Amino acid sequence: MNKKANVFGILCFGISMIGFAQQQTNSTKVEQLDEVVVTDSRFKLKRENSGKTVIKISKKEIENNQGRTISELINTKSGIEINGNRSVEGQNISSFVRGGNNRQVLVLIDGVQVNDPSLVNNELDLRLLDLNTIESIEIIKGAASTLYGNAAATAVINIITKKASSKTITANFLTVVGTNQTQDDLNYNGSSFTNNVSVNGTVNKFIYLASFGSRYADGLSAAKSDNPEKDPFSRFNTNLKVGYEISDAISITAFGSYGKFKTDIDGFPAPAYTLTDTNDKYVSEQTRFGVSPKFSYENGSIQINAAITEVDRESISDFGSTPTDAKSLVIDAFNKYVFSETFYTIIGLNYSDYKSEFAAEESYTNTDPYLNVVYVSDFGLNINAGTRFNNHSTYGSHLVYSLNPSYSIPVNSGYAKVFGSYATSFIAPNLSQLFGFFGANPDLEPEENITIEGGLEFSNKNGFRVNGVYFNRKEENTITYTTGYENATTDATVHGFEVEAELKTIKDLTLSTNYTFTELKEGVRLRVPKHKANASLGYNFCKNTYASINYQFVGSRTDTNFSTFANEELQSFSLIDLYFSQKIIKNKVKLFTSVTNVFNEDYFEILGYTTKGRNVNLGLNINL
Repeated sequence: MNKKANVFGILCFGISMIGFAQQQTNSTKVEQLDEVVVTDSRFKLKRENSGKTVIKISKKEIENNQGRTISELINTKSGIEINGNRSVEGQNISSFVRGGNNRQVLVLIDGVQVNDPSLVNNELDLRLLDLNTIESIEIIKGAASTLYGNAAATAVINIITKKASSKTITANFLTVVGTNQTQDDLNYNGSSFTNNVSVNGTVNKFIYLASFGSRYADGLSAAKSDNPEKDPFSRFNTNLKVGYEISDAISITAFGSYGKFKTDIDGFPAPAYTLTDTNDKYVSEQTRFGVSPKFSYENGSIQINAAITEVDRESISDFGSTPTDAKSLVIDAFNKYVFSETFYTIIGLNYSDYKSEFAAEESYTNTDPYLNVVYVSDFGLNINAGTRFNNHSTYGSHLVYSLNPSYSIPVNSGYAKVFGSYATSFIAPNLSQLFGFFGANPDLEPEENITIEGGLEFSNKNGFRVNGVYFNRKEENTITYTTGYENATTDATVHGFEVEAELKTIKDLTLSTNYTFTELKEGVRLRVPKHKANASLGYNFCKNTYASINYQFVGSRTDTNFSTFANEELQSFSLIDLYFSQKIIKNKVKLFTSVTNVFNEDYFEILGYTTKGRNVNLGLNINL
């Protein structure tokens, strides 16, 4: 199959559907509420007043993707390549957003930065998260350090966990059984098991939510070999959230969570140092506790988000056992105030303390005052501007800033919007890069990014939206790895564009498509596709019956063959997934099934590693 034709075909299909849907609008008009976005300003603003193309993954979309992991769902969005999620369950996950990598992506959970100071890129390991505990996700791309601090250079992924029911008690049970097989071994044995149970509710002014989840997968080897040895993966999560409304003005929420996963992995044993089926293992545990008091007053609020995270990891291989402990404390205190529904202001102080155990305990702190202002005019002009003064205990002070104007005009019942932004971000070397066990360099300098964006968006507010954005990101002092970690001597520039379209103009039918072009102007970025496209078509046959078909095209990429240390080109590939669900017994019970990689496409995601062939999942969800 011609891969370029695949991209062209899916874009033509999307355009033709857009034209058809527009013709049908008058006879089958679907009223839509104004969409609200939060992450780009930390205020609830209408999408037309936002200067970003914010990606929203709603509660409904998550429910229509039960059985998937969080990385699989995020990987369907524009500008994002989550590498490793198509391979064996325990494969390392890399978040390539707009040509960047993990260290340039910041993850928030309920407003609190979450990461692992002991990891090379200081990122949150997405394998620890259970999608079934998540209410919604918002993603903003581009530099956002003024609002969110260190590492928010290519994207901020804002995860909102599930909220408690307004009923006294509600329970939810989910179980999924599936295959876990390669393209060459379609045995259709049950090898993947996902379970989740939660109990939540509201009693007077007290809210509570408790959940437990587990996932187990077997049947695949990490390394692609003639005689593969199975590398099982297991994970479990526990979560507890409680809250109390002391008065109309004062409330407090507290949470605790524990997650652990264990996976067998394949490594590069001596003396050949080539990828081999080995008995290597990797274990990671994460414990988090946090509290969030809030005081509301007329036109504003004062809030503190604070969390303590402890991570214990261990890698076991022929080279021995490498245990690593890390701790972090994050406190974000801020005041939000709205002047006459025109100026939305936030002023805050963000403090973080990171520690990790290597040969000795190493640590650093950030103390960042920040200010952000959003101006929403009554004639279409909107300005989002901010600054942050980053005070790093090792690298001194750095000022980051952003300017994000937009202008919207009414078009019938909808709007057309033009927007742009200029923003800087600061990425300090992580503890592992400075003091870790492999290639550490205590003389590393911080990396700085400058991002420029410009784009257009149109929405008729009746279910049709299309946007396009060009981005250009310049990296200075890029941290790279050769024989060890070092700062690049030349600047790097990544540019590209993203196009998204969404149609909900025909009752019960939803079509969404996106295409991303990403290019490093000079040099090579491993495993980053220049071309990537996604499309999803969903249809509610009736109130209780839903089906969808999803398509993904990933263009050719470059990867390193660690047997020869030479770069090789990985061929492009296309994947098609199917999903079907049926609700029964007064919507209390949902049965669902999915088929992934329907045509059993054989490809490499990471050179030398196994990828998943056609797989089938069967699931049951009960709400009481």
